[in-house]
Amino acid sequence: MRKEELVKLGKIVRVKRMQRNLTQTELSIRAKVDRNYIGMLERGERNPSYLSLMKIANGLEISIKELLTV
Repeated sequence: MRKEELVKLGKIVRVKRMQRNLTQTELSIRAKVDRNYIGMLERGERNPSYLSLMKIANGLEISIKELLTV
């Protein structure tokens, strides 16, 4: 993904997380990923794999499509 797409994805993850009143730590536990990874993803500093996107979507209880669609 390009940098602007990563930033956009990060904003979506942050909004979805906050809508569910989850901290980064809580989401990381639900998604089974490191909390630092969530922070880096939200800042657009990580290019996530499909597996990571699946884990994040599952942690947020949404589909990957919803995660990638604005």
